[in-house]
Amino acid sequence: MRIDVFTIFPGLVDAFCADSLLGKCRASGLLDLRLHDPRDQPSDVHRTVDDAPFGGGAGMVMKPEPIFAAVEAAGPPRPLYLLGPGGRRFDQAVAHELAALADAPSGGFSLICGRYEGIDHRVHEHLADGELSVGDVVLNGGEVAACLVVEAVTRLLPGAMGNSASPVTESFGASGLLEEPQYTRPASFRGWDVPEVLRSGDHGRIERWRRAQALHRTLRSRPDLIEARGGLSETDRRLLEEFPSLPYP
Repeated sequence: MRIDVFTIFPGLVDAFCADSLLGKCRASGLLDLRLHDPRDQPSDVHRTVDDAPFGGGAGMVMKPEPIFAAVEAAGPPRPLYLLGPGGRRFDQAVAHELAALADAPSGGFSLICGRYEGIDHRVHEHLADGELSVGDVVLNGGEVAACLVVEAVTRLLPGAMGNSASPVTESFGASGLLEEPQYTRPASFRGWDVPEVLRSGDHGRIERWRRAQALHRTLRSRPDLIEARGGLSETDRRLLEEFPSLPYP
C-alpha cells in the first residue's frame, strides 16, 4: 500500500514509522510511505508556508499555494484527506475501509497535516477529498494523527501481523467488543494468580470465558458498542451468568 503524507515536519512522521511493525512493513515493501514537505516547493527564499488570516485574528493560516504545488508535484494516491477536528471520525471501520484501498486502482490514500490556526479553506474546497478526525482533541498539528492513521491501517494489511488472527480477536475486531484481559507467565505474581480457567486446558471453556470477559469489559467501559450490536443476545446473557466479571480499576 502507498500512503503519501504532506507535512512541514516530515521527520516526525518518518521517525515514528521507522521502527517496530511499521518499520518492518516499510523494509519489506508492504508499506510505501512517502513524505512531502510543502516548504520544498518553489516560493520565496524563506520557504514561507503561512500568512496572517484575512479579516484579522490570532495565529497564522497555512497558505494554499505550497500545499497545492506539493500535491500536484507528487501525484499522490486518492482519496486525499485533511486531518482536522471537523472531519469524519476515524475508527476501526474507517481503518478497514482505507486498508481495502490497497487493492484499489490507486493502491492507497494520502493525508494532509495542518499546522498553526488551520489551512486555507480553498484546500478543503478544491483539493482534498474529505477530512478525518482522530478525536475531539486539539493538537499542534496533524502529524500525530497521521501516525495514528498509518499504523491503524497498515496493521490490517495481509502479511503485516505475525499472527493473522490478531486483527480479528483484538478490541474493535470482528466481534465489535473490547478485547478480553490477557495473562502470561508467571502463573502467580506477588500473590495474584492467573484465572484457573486459563490454566485448565479446556479450550472450549477458555473461549467461553474470554467471550464473557470481553462482554463484561465492554458493558463496563463502552456500553455504546453493545448497543451498536443490537444489545445482548441470549447466548451473551448466559455467558455473563456463567462467568463473573474480573475486577477493574
